Amino acid sequence: MKDFISMVDADRLFIENIISLSSFLKEKQKKGELYRPLDGFTAALIFEKPSTRTRVSFEVGVYQLGGHGIYMDNRSSQLGRGEPIKDTARVLSRYVNLIVIRTFGQERVEELAKYSDVPVINALTDEEHPCQVLADIFTIWEYKRNLKGLKVAYVGDGNNMCNSWLIGAAYTGMKFYAATPKGFEPLIEYVEKAKEIAKDTGAEIVITNNPIEAVKEADVIYTDVWASMGQEDEAEKRKEIFMPYQVNRELVKHAKSDFLFMHCLPAHRGEEVTDEIIESDRSIVWDQAENRLHTQKALILKLVRKVNL
Repeated sequence: MKDFISMVDADRLFIENIISLSSFLKEKQKKGELYRPLDGFTAALIFEKPSTRTRVSFEVGVYQLGGHGIYMDNRSSQLGRGEPIKDTARVLSRYVNLIVIRTFGQERVEELAKYSDVPVINALTDEEHPCQVLADIFTIWEYKRNLKGLKVAYVGDGNNMCNSWLIGAAYTGMKFYAATPKGFEPLIEYVEKAKEIAKDTGAEIVITNNPIEAVKEADVIYTDVWASMGQEDEAEKRKEIFMPYQVNRELVKHAKSDFLFMHCLPAHRGEEVTDEIIESDRSIVWDQAENRLHTQKALILKLVRKVNL
């Protein structure tokens, strides 16, 4: 495939290969071994939304592979002055080997990919966050060494993370339970697509409004902020609605004793998760954050050099 703009672009074999390649790259880095197969490689990193983990992991990842990343925000590019994204795509394709974009509407990534001659990676939209889910799946694999049949409980807002996780869990044969308040469920098209994939993989996809049902005997508990970027004006109202979905000592009692806690960060401690849980020995959020670097390096190599392991 040319681009990675949605988890739907993946499949089971693609994810398995990303896991293998990520493990290979992580081991090399931990040993201090240089691996720079992309000498002379350039990547345009378009960030229309602010970021910490996504920006740093992509910039560092491109550099570690031997390439050079060019950071572009709305103040430093013509996109901020209204240039059509299809024009930007065609121009950047003449300069760089890869375009990474973190933006608002999913349609902007799709249009960029349509008019670009080089691979495009979706680094986050309001609808999806597929790079994060690749890192999440790799992190779970590191701890469990098996994915099929594991129960992942996603508790909170049915946002872009939940949408991408539905597809990732379906492809890997996991049991995915999403517990959200009424009216905050994930997009129906992602639920339907996940259930369709699950017919072939044996995955189990359940959407519920009951957090205890989701967390019961869960191997992994996952949450995200209750008000995403651009929803700040709803934050106070959402706190009241979402408080029963807080990941706290009482809720996690229903999970397996060796459950893993995950959060894509940044975390609002005292809201979607208590400090006690995120700082506990069940929390793997820092490994999860680190693995953004390794899985994105693997993704770049797979798209640009068609590397397989």
